Amino acid sequence: MFPRIKCPVGARTWPGGALRYCLPTPWHGRSRSVRVFSEVPPAKRIRGLRPVAAIASMSLLAGCGMLSSEGSDDEEQITVGTMSAPSTLDPAKAWDSSWELYRNVFQTLLSFPSGATEPEPDAAESCKFSDASSTVYTCELREGLKFSDGDPLDAAAVKYSFDRIRTINAKGGPTGLLGSLDKVETKGDLTVVFHLKKADATFPFVLATPAMSIVDPKEYPADKLREGDELTGSGPYTLDAYTPNDKAELVRNDHYEGAADVKNDAVTIRYFKKSSAMVDALKDKQIDVTFRGLASEDIVAMQGRGRHEQDIELVEGSGTEIRYLVFNTKDPWARKLPVRRAVAQVVDRGAIAHKIYKDTVEPLYSMVPRGLTGHATGFFDKYGNPSAAKAKKILTDAGIHQPVPLTLWYTTDRYGSATEPEFAELKRQLEGSGLFKITLKSRPWTEFQEGYSNGEYPVFGRGWFPDFPDADNFIAPFVGPKNVLNTPYPSKEITDEVLPRERKETDRGAVVDQFERAQEILVDDVRLLPLWQGKQYIMSSEEIAGGERALDPSAIMMMWELQRKTSW
Repeated sequence: MFPRIKCPVGARTWPGGALRYCLPTPWHGRSRSVRVFSEVPPAKRIRGLRPVAAIASMSLLAGCGMLSSEGSDDEEQITVGTMSAPSTLDPAKAWDSSWELYRNVFQTLLSFPSGATEPEPDAAESCKFSDASSTVYTCELREGLKFSDGDPLDAAAVKYSFDRIRTINAKGGPTGLLGSLDKVETKGDLTVVFHLKKADATFPFVLATPAMSIVDPKEYPADKLREGDELTGSGPYTLDAYTPNDKAELVRNDHYEGAADVKNDAVTIRYFKKSSAMVDALKDKQIDVTFRGLASEDIVAMQGRGRHEQDIELVEGSGTEIRYLVFNTKDPWARKLPVRRAVAQVVDRGAIAHKIYKDTVEPLYSMVPRGLTGHATGFFDKYGNPSAAKAKKILTDAGIHQPVPLTLWYTTDRYGSATEPEFAELKRQLEGSGLFKITLKSRPWTEFQEGYSNGEYPVFGRGWFPDFPDADNFIAPFVGPKNVLNTPYPSKEITDEVLPRERKETDRGAVVDQFERAQEILVDDVRLLPLWQGKQYIMSSEEIAGGERALDPSAIMMMWELQRKTSW
């Protein structure tokens, strides 16, 4: 009988007949309350584990805890807390964090498995560009795919799903992601062919977004959104029950055939309004994991605790979430370039990161975050440190001598409880310069989204969780007559020259010059003002493993990676 000693938190196990052995983790088996997994890119980290696996399976014979994989413990549901409730259950409508739910209940042709930075087949068996000009992309489906209700998922269903998105063309929906798509055709039951208007090396990344979820043609109308609180997908889970803004109950989908290795039988997602309530629920063991919407004070408080004070693990990693301001050029003041440049000259990103977010975020000086090919520091290069004197000169040179009245809008329930103090700090900074008179207004997300889509706000705050990990996705969605903000931003050089050139290049490391030029244009225009770049944090009960593997490159939680630990 082996002694009942726990493996380090997060350790992998290696099956060996009736026994399972602990494997070293990327942190060499040390148990810590804060796990930093951003030092090594996920793909490299996983590859780095493989050579030791065979040795570890033979040599690590000391008893240790294990991750549950069968038995009664595996059947216990895991409860996850988040502050990002879906805005809709229909993928044809959403280009927001509704994707969190979609990733777990729908399937896409490609997806990002844990640790991957390039899309890999999911519903597809294989996908590739099938012509020399990279304008024809062909996917072969897995055989025998079914939706959760037993209906077949074939090539016709895939074509239907894509045609439906473009037919409905929902306001605020994902149609803009398919700007390069000309048409979809099928060849037999398993082959889907995408014909592009022009070369687009990012198209495989688009196919991996939850926006491209495959829906059952029998359940989803071709020309309108599905109503009600039910959905039908082919992903790792089915939606067993749903209460808007309260919870979603997921159970394992017995029909699922895809890339995910589902490590639990059921997950309940609870939607919170406040980080403090979510963290309290974790401490009280009402939930097992929290991940989106954690307030900086809750993160800092947990970082300061000893590991044994709370049976809670805090996983920390680099992230690509960004926060930024949008200027509506239909507004009589926001339309003036000197006004926008003066705001850019006054805003102190470092103060926001330190005072409001307690250094759990970092200042951002371009729309493309640090860590991605093409990142630059254009706003710092142009404006340097905050300066009211320089901002005053910008305005007076333009003949503006009185304080500029601006109304800044933000959402109350989308990005966490720090949003309100963040905007209070922006107001303090701008008014403290003596150059602006700021009014703050706010709305819940659904109303807020409708308001900016209708062009009601002079200046408003938005967050962006990338659709896929490429600099293109931090530029293309925000420019052009139709964009994710529904705030037209004509920039012919970006849309007609820069983006087409970079999308011809499948080697994404070779497009730095194009992205730097796009960012120069964004800095000159100041229609978008980046503020900060976030980190990723997951808090979980020490009984839960898999948190460090559960976030894909777009910071969407893959619930199937979570599992309860047990011991033998």
